[in-house]
Amino acid sequence: MIPSPQTDKDFPWWLLAVAGLGLFAFWQVLADDQYRQVLTTLQRGVWITIFVTIVAFFTAASVGLGLAMASQSRSMILRQCARFYVEVIRGIPILVLLLYVAFVLAPALVAGWNWVAGQIGLDPIRTRDFSLLWRAILALSIAYSAFLAEVFRAGLQSVDKGQIEAAEALGLNRRQRFRHIVFPQAFRVILPPLGNDFVAMVKDSSLVSVLGVLDITQLGKVTAAGNFRYFETYNVVALIYLTMTITLSLGLRQLEKSLRKGQVDR
Repeated sequence: MIPSPQTDKDFPWWLLAVAGLGLFAFWQVLADDQYRQVLTTLQRGVWITIFVTIVAFFTAASVGLGLAMASQSRSMILRQCARFYVEVIRGIPILVLLLYVAFVLAPALVAGWNWVAGQIGLDPIRTRDFSLLWRAILALSIAYSAFLAEVFRAGLQSVDKGQIEAAEALGLNRRQRFRHIVFPQAFRVILPPLGNDFVAMVKDSSLVSVLGVLDITQLGKVTAAGNFRYFETYNVVALIYLTMTITLSLGLRQLEKSLRKGQVDR
């Protein structure tokens, strides 16, 4: 089916419906003492969720871009190593990877550091000095880097080879071609799936609660276990996540429209 050119001109009735439900939910929260108490408790977890999401996503994006460039390298070894990493990491469920990094990889990294530290005269560290928060961020970064590598690879491959050859003929070196020709054009292709993965990261950050990291979900579980108000507690948890994800989605959609408009104006 060919998408209608009028799609972007549709009145956002869905947004109106969501806004109405959201306002009703917020009114319930503000008017009810039990809801307010739950919201006050969960506010601390919002900042942890935001911190985990931003740090893990930008780390994953940096690694993913490096993997995508390695997959396009002239070196067969780099291409094969990048493909090996992507296929292996994508095949492991995020929850399993989270537990593996927290309880297998992190102690191994600490042991490796202590061996190096012993050789150069530095003090060793203990496994518990590697906080669960940073173990969770490391796990999410590893998991998402594999997915983002494929997003970047598809974007890089979408750039017409003729433009790259023209830039090479003009004397631009490899770095200049990537910076001025390849990446600006690839970014328009990359942005929608990249934004989608960022929204997904906000939701998947809730998995860090299995390690006891005090994000929104973990504080929700603790609160519900203490007051037995499961209905009220998880309503607030869902409302917070929904507010964050819809706000992000609207912002990313507006950015896409701005980029498309700028492209048409040129």
